[in-house]
Amino acid sequence: MKQYFDFSGKVALVTGGSRGLGAAISRAFAEQGANVVIASRNAENCEQLAAEIESEYGVQALGVGAHLGRWDDIDRLADAAYARFGKVDILVNNAGMSPLSDGSLGTPEALFDKVIGVNFKGPFRMTALVASRMAEGDGGSIINISSIGSIRPQPEYAPYSGAKAALNAVTIAHAFEYAPKVRVNAILPGSFRTDIAKAWSPDKAKNIKSAIKRYGEPEEIVSTVLYLASDHSSFTTGALIQVDGGRP
Repeated sequence: MKQYFDFSGKVALVTGGSRGLGAAISRAFAEQGANVVIASRNAENCEQLAAEIESEYGVQALGVGAHLGRWDDIDRLADAAYARFGKVDILVNNAGMSPLSDGSLGTPEALFDKVIGVNFKGPFRMTALVASRMAEGDGGSIINISSIGSIRPQPEYAPYSGAKAALNAVTIAHAFEYAPKVRVNAILPGSFRTDIAKAWSPDKAKNIKSAIKRYGEPEEIVSTVLYLASDHSSFTTGALIQVDGGRP
């Protein structure tokens, strides 16, 4: 895809970047020449992927362990990225969690707070820290990984749907706040075959309601991320783009 996307000299920061969709996104940016900051709660996983990326693609990579629902950790992550590279050109807010529950009444407060923290509070703070610096510099692109659940909510993941709906709203708000030098967009994925899919029942695959009738593969979201990060989408901001196989 080098003929379409070239991020040589750019710095991409990917939260939740050490496995699943995040790892595929981190590798894709590195393959297209970007230096990469990989962040997740597991510092060892981040550091291991960073070492692999440097070896495979010849770019610089930094792994940082950080809880993306805690502002102190987020501040430390941003400081680490700017200390190492002096800038961030692309931010992908990918970290998230989507636990299921038996119902709203039985949802523990601690779980509710954690879901809201990782899926909404974290991206809000991360964007504020990075977009404000982008706006003072050469600009940049921010991509929030939301969910089709934000517009197709179900009772078993209601707090998650609410958090992602809030992320959609703040995507648009930030697109206006940091314009014109910073573009902010969101991707709404459907069901993708990542690490979390290992816990899904085999019957789930048989009952997929999307038009394409299968799970998405991590690589199938990469091209949308690269598009939104690149100058090819220079007139696109505040957009909510569904990549869900055609969910009804």
